[in-house]
Amino acid sequence: MIICPDLASEKFATLIELLRFRAFSQPDEIAYTFLLEGEKDTVNLTYAQLDKQAQTIAAYLQFKEQVLLLYPPGLEYIAAFFGCLYAGAIAVPAYPPRPNRSLQRLQSIVADAEASIVLTNTAVLSNLERQLAELPDLRALNWLTTDSTDNNLANKWQQPEIDSDSLAFLQYTSGSTGTPKGVMVSHGNLLHNQKMIQAGFQNTEKTIIVGWLPLYHDMGLIGNVLQPLYLGVRCILMSPVAFLQRPIRWLEAISRYQGTTSGGPNFAFDLCMRKVTPQQLSALDLSSWNVAFNGAEPVRVETIEKFSSTFASCGFRKEAFYPCYGMAETTLFVSGGIKTDAPVYITVREDELAQNRIVLAQGTEGTRTLVGCGQTYINQEIAIANPETLIRCAADEVGEIWVAGSSITQGYWNRLELTEQVFRANLADSKKQFFRTGDLGFLHNGELFITGRLKDLIIIHGRNHYPQDIEMTVADSHEALILGAGAAFTIDSKGEERLAIVQEIDRHYRNLDNDAVTEVIRTAIAQQHELQVHAIALIKMGSICKTSSGKIQRHACRNAFINGTLELWGKNK
Repeated sequence: MIICPDLASEKFATLIELLRFRAFSQPDEIAYTFLLEGEKDTVNLTYAQLDKQAQTIAAYLQFKEQVLLLYPPGLEYIAAFFGCLYAGAIAVPAYPPRPNRSLQRLQSIVADAEASIVLTNTAVLSNLERQLAELPDLRALNWLTTDSTDNNLANKWQQPEIDSDSLAFLQYTSGSTGTPKGVMVSHGNLLHNQKMIQAGFQNTEKTIIVGWLPLYHDMGLIGNVLQPLYLGVRCILMSPVAFLQRPIRWLEAISRYQGTTSGGPNFAFDLCMRKVTPQQLSALDLSSWNVAFNGAEPVRVETIEKFSSTFASCGFRKEAFYPCYGMAETTLFVSGGIKTDAPVYITVREDELAQNRIVLAQGTEGTRTLVGCGQTYINQEIAIANPETLIRCAADEVGEIWVAGSSITQGYWNRLELTEQVFRANLADSKKQFFRTGDLGFLHNGELFITGRLKDLIIIHGRNHYPQDIEMTVADSHEALILGAGAAFTIDSKGEERLAIVQEIDRHYRNLDNDAVTEVIRTAIAQQHELQVHAIALIKMGSICKTSSGKIQRHACRNAFINGTLELWGKNK
């Protein structure tokens, strides 16, 4: 019998207690299914099997410290994550190493987390052996392969003495600078956020979750692995590469398993529209899909409208779209809409928005349409604050988004000063502690709207410009320019801030006229934003600086532009 989701966070203090309950009450029910190559071949994991594997790995570990997780996408990662928790250790999910790629980010995470143990499998370790021979800091770690453990070790496992305040894992986030920071996430944070997700998505015991998001990232781990455990329901998973190679696999999985909750960043929906053929559409049934969450990057009105129209014949409804907002520092989920309602749009005057004021408008000339990211849940509070005066903003005034509540994590690992600045902020008229997101936005009729990133804001001649707006204009200006693969930022030219653009070119456009493309970009930006472009760099497809979760690193792009290290495309060299 499945426990009522509303009671789960009250009944259990840790994820260990929650999984042990599932293993006792639903031992033979399939918890996770992984689609090999994203297709029909599957491997399954029941609650009892996961509990046994976690006990085995925990007994194998015998250490209560930071443990790095290095696995390809799959069920091994889930077992290793819970094995760390069962040992009372702190899990450190890391970006899966790729053959012949730099391990610099991995080295930075190991050093910052002070990890001394790596959990992985035999295949990954074998692939890394040549690189490890040249990297003594990584070679010196204690590498343990969990696919060669003795299952009888489970009999030696002892449940650790931990509580809701104990750290479960460190979620490393790059941000715009590329310097990894470890977000300290406790068991209590995770259970509170699970309750918020359940309340926002209105998930029930009939929910079926389908996902392709990376399990080392917060949206994949917390949304696609922990939420089904919290509910006691089944989750269907595939690797991110399987989705990116053939996006139809995601939709086919939703159709085949009658998935109800699934989603990802905005680009995933755009990719489906570009790659899915009319013949493939005819075989899909998306009528069961009632929560298509869209987050982690700006949500586009055009994407919602076109996706809804394209897949309407498959039973998909626009009301299923669920724009939401969150980040690692808030565990994951901050806000989302009403499940049964269509996404909320608001059209505002661009000139007023540039002055941090919200004035409603009609039409398309000189306006910008924003997508609402809903409201918050379970006694969590959102405040909009002036980032300089720390005074709460008036209604319909743009400011920095601050959040308070039990999902706010414990801060950054070994960064006390930064934690104090970012996680312990106070409004000018209040002693309540808030987390400063660094995002800009406003509340309108209780709905949260995101307008940009405080540090990425472009200010030229005293006017504010949001880089994502300029980047969207660039991508829409020519068919060879890849959406979501550009960066807009300013550089100093003779003491004046000037606009620069870095943009990827689709590799299929081999005979492109660079001069013509750059002129199209300049014209589009001048018409849409009344800005002159100082410099444009067209770069190779797949080479733009991004975080491990796929977000554009504008600061890193700017540095690469200034230092001349961009991978320029074709004749642009």
